[in-house]
Amino acid sequence: MYYKRLLIANRGEIAVRIIRTAHKLGISTLVIYSDKDKEADHVRLADEAYPLKGDDLLSTYLDKQQIIKIAVENKADAIHPGYGFLAENPEFAKACSEANIDFVGPDAKSIELMGNKVNAREFAVLQNLPVLEGIIGDKATLLKNSSQLQFPILVKAAAGGGGKGMRIVRAESDLESAILATSREAEKYFGDGEVLLERYIENPRHIEVQVLADKHGNAIHLFERECSIQRRFQKIIEEAPSASVSPELRQRMGNAAVRLTQALGYSNAGTIEFLMDENNAFYFLEMNTRIQVEHPVTEMITGIDLVEEQLAIASGKKLRYKQGDIVLNGHAIEARIYAEDPEQDFIPAPGYVEFYREPVVTNTKLRVDSSLSDASMIYPDFDPMISKLIVWDESRDLAIEGLKQALSDYHIHGIKNNIHFLKNLIGTDEYNQNQISTHFCKDNEKELLVRMNQDQQSIDHALFYAAFSHFDLQIDQAKNIWEEIGYWRNARKAFKLTHDDKTIEVISRDKMTYEIDSKPYRFEKLELNNNCINLIHKGKIYSFYISKDERNEAHISCKGILVSLRRWSDSVNELFNESFEEVGKSGDRILAPLPGKVVKINVKLGEKIQKSDVLLILESMKMENSILAPFDAVVSEIVIKEGEQVKSQMELIKLIEA
Repeated sequence: MYYKRLLIANRGEIAVRIIRTAHKLGISTLVIYSDKDKEADHVRLADEAYPLKGDDLLSTYLDKQQIIKIAVENKADAIHPGYGFLAENPEFAKACSEANIDFVGPDAKSIELMGNKVNAREFAVLQNLPVLEGIIGDKATLLKNSSQLQFPILVKAAAGGGGKGMRIVRAESDLESAILATSREAEKYFGDGEVLLERYIENPRHIEVQVLADKHGNAIHLFERECSIQRRFQKIIEEAPSASVSPELRQRMGNAAVRLTQALGYSNAGTIEFLMDENNAFYFLEMNTRIQVEHPVTEMITGIDLVEEQLAIASGKKLRYKQGDIVLNGHAIEARIYAEDPEQDFIPAPGYVEFYREPVVTNTKLRVDSSLSDASMIYPDFDPMISKLIVWDESRDLAIEGLKQALSDYHIHGIKNNIHFLKNLIGTDEYNQNQISTHFCKDNEKELLVRMNQDQQSIDHALFYAAFSHFDLQIDQAKNIWEEIGYWRNARKAFKLTHDDKTIEVISRDKMTYEIDSKPYRFEKLELNNNCINLIHKGKIYSFYISKDERNEAHISCKGILVSLRRWSDSVNELFNESFEEVGKSGDRILAPLPGKVVKINVKLGEKIQKSDVLLILESMKMENSILAPFDAVVSEIVIKEGEQVKSQMELIKLIEA
């Protein structure tokens, strides 16, 4: 046994994933939780759970001393930091060592050196790894020396990673504001506002190599992952191996990664990240000194449990594998499921998940690493990732088909999410033919939205209406507000629905026959099973999953398509007018699109502004979101202040149209 008691200094899906391996190895798991996470899955699944005192991230999951104290008091042998939070914090690794607790990761020296992009670049050069030209310094230095680089320029935080703060600048006039914004985000998320300017490759691929190294000088690589499908500089689809990497290139990249790892004196799991241009030249980007979000695809193609290897290495064991033992088997793809709105530039979409159903895992080809198992709250304080859906098969084409099916069978109601977007993305010819780069999503934004809209119409919406109507006619009416006001007692089989501002008339003739907007529909099968309506129409089989929220709006999903609707009547509309009010349509009021913190107000009272000017910056779910002016106007009132926490649909600024 590696350890007896392991404290997991994290939350969400990575905490759940570490618990799974620890329990497989017979290790008792201790977890920590903030007040918002007291009913979270990682708390429920762990052997022991301890509350964190505090109201925000700094005083809970980022409070090194509080976490160490919990570990010491409860006799933990080791701490696994997962990823994010304190995973790449050298002071935390050092504090674990001082408390005589093993840190499941590299030593503080390695974390510190690789955690700063400038120092990491310099170290990579010493190991003969190619790097892109770059400039480091304060704002004045960067602006003065930026002429050394050709535009476009990539502005990014010198410390940290995960795409936080990255900006592409194509003109000198935009450089200063980009440097300031990146510095501000870097200071907040990494405690270091230093900024790096780097030459930007126009059509890059993001290729990374997984490494394992023990404390005895042994190091190996576990092949590469392709992570080029990104939005807002964050990965959303990863696959292993890369279809763009030849066996010869794989060997060169793997050898370079191992060379750097051994020169660093590194131990534990790590990832060397590269950018690759259109000529297959690769450049060192950074090293992540932790387990990666996308590690499951490597596990699927090698059969190696990376968390188990982390625990073994941290406890002092030698690597169990030599490079020749690692065999590449098949192809794996991971899709990250996020609480976000792809139709609104992927703006985070926290809120309450009314209904949650994962694809059913029936074999080793499908895996779901999730932070949810049932209805739950997605808070704006944390990263918007809900889960990771991983599919393996013998070839890339088969894996894509498996992922498409799994996404079609994934149901999340109550919040905006990217499931439908991902399903349509992997269905494009360009993705299937591996014609991708890191800005594939941005370059194909309009086409993907059109594709999503077309897919939304691929199932006759009358089937959604019939499924919902059958559902509501079968459920216990005593639990329904409509029964309480008496309306449905008088009209159970003929009623109206509202969907996308349209009114639909529905008549249930019998259990198998419906009339929808005067058009008859006869079903071969129509039956209720919990929240699912199984339906057969014209020989085709459909499964519709149905839920309702606190506003009594119904959500129905089928094959990756989600429809929201209401039952309607004049009498009900009069009684419950608030439920039908469209918030924020007045035009002159700028409302918060999501809950968050106002980090910067860019306008002043009485100022004349133009359409698309940035009014303010709202931070939510670890992202800065620019709120833009919808038209030319004059600022008539600023309702909020910098630093203020705001709720969704809360008034921010008032405008007078110019």
